[in-house]
Formats: sequence, structure tokens, C-alpha cells
Amino acid sequence: MITGETLLQLGFKAGKWFKDAIQYANQWQLAGKDLLEYLQTVCPTPPIEPFVTPLAYIKNIVAETDDEIKNVQQVFKTMDELMKTPTIVNGCVMPDACPTGEIGQIPVGGVVVTKNTLHPAMHSADICCSVMMTNLGFVAPKSVLDTAFNITHFGGGGRQDVFQLPIELENKITSNSYLNSEKSLHLAKTHLGTQGDGNHFLFVGKSKNTDETIVVTHHGSRGFGAQLYKEAMQIAEKFRKELSPKTLERNAWIPYQTKEGKDYWEALQIIRAWTKLNHSVIHNKTLELLQVSPVMNFWNEHNFVFKDNDLFYHAKGATPLDDKFVPDSFNGLRLIPLNMREPVLVVKGKTTDKNLGFAPHGAGRNTSRNQHIKNKGNQTIEDVFTAETKGLDVRFFSGNIDISELPSAYKNVESVKQQMQMFGLGEVIDEIMPYGCIMAGDWQKDAVWRKK
Repeated sequence: MITGETLLQLGFKAGKWFKDAIQYANQWQLAGKDLLEYLQTVCPTPPIEPFVTPLAYIKNIVAETDDEIKNVQQVFKTMDELMKTPTIVNGCVMPDACPTGEIGQIPVGGVVVTKNTLHPAMHSADICCSVMMTNLGFVAPKSVLDTAFNITHFGGGGRQDVFQLPIELENKITSNSYLNSEKSLHLAKTHLGTQGDGNHFLFVGKSKNTDETIVVTHHGSRGFGAQLYKEAMQIAEKFRKELSPKTLERNAWIPYQTKEGKDYWEALQIIRAWTKLNHSVIHNKTLELLQVSPVMNFWNEHNFVFKDNDLFYHAKGATPLDDKFVPDSFNGLRLIPLNMREPVLVVKGKTTDKNLGFAPHGAGRNTSRNQHIKNKGNQTIEDVFTAETKGLDVRFFSGNIDISELPSAYKNVESVKQQMQMFGLGEVIDEIMPYGCIMAGDWQKDAVWRKK
């Protein structure tokens, strides 16, 4: 007669599963090897414990000023906690790294490599934030900016019946278990051709090499991607409670080899295709209205998950250099924007032990948006704007200046460029010199819910 004591003597930990297992084993009169093999198949998997000591990671960053020192200390503090996550096998931080959110959350400018797991919070709600450039040839930059201003859209919400979602993409959306809700499809349709807020922009400049005019857009998957992130975090949390309850909620994961994992990976690829289309419709409409043909066009993500066999590279604000991460790569070229007063860098590079196949995604911040606004509190918004945008055609779509997006809000650009060279994080091939840009601005100041 098999009892609970029998299972305890065999080394199994008592739990609710004992009752059914004992009943089955007695019913089939299991004993010896047969009993042990059966019990091993039905006993719960022991919880996966976080690492006691954080896994080592690569630090491609140097602090020079007091603000940078504080920033880097916070980056390392959050990375140290993050690198205790038991699925992680490698990681690094870029020169533009800055912390965001709670301790243990991946910083902007961080790359984390996991084995056979997808961590939604490591790419965040702005899934597939990315940049696209189109070379328009020798067209007047002002005409490009004027035209683009009239067809783009910044700020909250979407727009109706401006750009059409292709039926092939709609079918993929409705057949995916994460995306097949009415809400997701509505967001995919109404947010197409919109750029959002924050640091997203439409930039016009000239090639330093050729003097040709180039437009660059920067934005992600908008509400469509944010809805996927919400769904995925709920699934990841269920797995975390079952597999590794001591892992931070923020670092919950979806095992890739499950149905949920396969479906999520497919959902991410659909989001990627939608985001590329979201850039393309703005570029193509601008070209159409200007009646010009593109000389060159390419794009790249810098906030996404990239797969290499059973390894998943979670890049939270890092530009993929290696072509294996960018299936639609154009001659290995990538874009790294800095700030509205500085050029957008066109770079190429190779994977090294230091960079894991990635480069910075921009200039990053040393202080939060709110802190930067406080630091400028002794000046008027108009004075800050005038001083920092001199010689540029800078437009805020909402009509309200957002000083947290002006150049002084970001890290020292020369320092970031020097550290790119120091750590082998891509070679600059060309620079798109700034003429002007469009950003959302402080659109919430006049938001509908604030008006009486």
C-alpha cells in the first residue's frame, strides 16, 4: 500500500498533488522503478530561483560629470538586480544608458540575452520603437518639413480613414491569439500614420556626404503595440507565479517553447511589420505630395527582441548592428539619432565580445524629464526654446513647447560618440545634418479632458 510516507521517503516534497498520485499508483499497483518514473512525471517542477549573485555584464559606458556619475551608478544598480533573473545568460549597457522605473528593471540602453524565454517588460510598451530614413535627393528641406507637417500626426489618440490597413496584415492580426481582439484591430487601423509623443519625431536634414535632403521618422507601434504588451504581461505573470515566484514581477517571462511563447513571438513579428508600415505611409505620402522618387530608404528597430537560435536578445533602446537581427537590412546601415540640434548618425558595425551585436540608440538622458524641467525653472519656456533651437526650424505639433525634449535634456553628444569609438559600437558612415524637426510638444496641456 502506497502512502504519503512512501513518497516522502522517496524524496518528494509534500503537496496537493500527493492525493491524486497516491490514488493512481495504488490503482495500478506501481512499484520500484515504475513508481519512481511515474512520480517524476507528475510531481510539480521545483521553482526556479533567481541568482543570488548577479551575472556579470559588459559595461560600455564611462561617467565624466557629476550628473553622469549619478546616472551610471543608478544604471549599474538596476542592472545588478536585473542580472539575477534566472533566464539571463549575458548582458551589456550602452553609453546612452539611463535608468527607468523600479530597481531591477532593464535600463534604457540595456541589452539582455535570455535562453528560450521572452520577457515583455524588457522591450516595454513601446514595442519596436524604430527609425526610418528616406533620401529625397536635392529637394528644399523647408518644403519637405512643410509637407510632412500637413500629413503626419503627433499626440494622443488616432485618426480615422487616413491610411488603410492592408488586408493581408489584418488577416495576420485577427488570426493571432494575442492580437485578435476588436480593440487591437481598432488600434491597428486608427493609429496607422501616427507618431505619438515623448521623444518621437520627424526630422529633416542634409547628408554630410552628398548634401541631399533626408527625412527621418522615429516612433514605435503606438497603442497597437501597447495593447499587446498589456496582454503579454498578464500571460508572463501566470508563468512567473508557477515557475519562479521569487523573480521580480517586472521580469516575468513567457517560455518560448510553449504555445503561448510561439504565439507571442509571431505577434511581435506582426507588430514589427505594422510599425514598418507606420513609418512607410508617412514617408510615401510625403514623397507623393512633393512628386519626387526616393533615392534610398531603410529602417531599423532599437527597442525590440531579436532571436538567434535559442537565444533572445532583449534590446531596450539599443541599435542592432548585426544583420542576423535585421532581416530587411539595407547594406548593413543603421540610424542613431542624437538630439534635434545634432546629426542623425548613419553607422555600420560588427558583433564583438563587447557589444553583443549592438550600438547605442541615441544620446540618452542623465536626469528625468520632470527633473530637467525643474532645472530650467529660472528661465521662461520661450527663452529656453529660443536659445536651444537657434538656426533650426523646430515645430511642436500641439503648439505647446516641451522643454524636456530640447537638446539640453540629453547627454553630451560628443561623449556618446567618443564612447562608441572607444568600445567599438559602430562606425559612422555619414551624418544627416539638421535643418529642423517636428515633435508632439506638450499635447496634454490642451487635451480634451482638460477643457471645460
